[in-house]
Amino acid sequence: MTRKRVGIAPLGRAPAREHTKITDGDGNRIGEITSGGYGPTVEGPVAMGYVEVNFAEEGQEVTLIVRGKPMPALIAHLPFVPSRFHKS
Repeated sequence: MTRKRVGIAPLGRAPAREHTKITDGDGNRIGEITSGGYGPTVEGPVAMGYVEVNFAEEGQEVTLIVRGKPMPALIAHLPFVPSRFHKS
């Protein structure tokens, strides 16, 4: 199984923390969150983790198991906020 690092945008208000399981629509484990919390710039929860390559496409729907309950999420583009830094 090959894994890929992806951004994850939970669709609820609860943040997904480290070691949260990522599953497909059928409940099969496809990955794990490595870090997550509240993103003040995007005004909502954000996370990063590893998923199987065939689930790594941006916009892919996944399910996070947060506090024992399923929560919908989307695979998101990294970085969540584009850099505004310009070299002179």
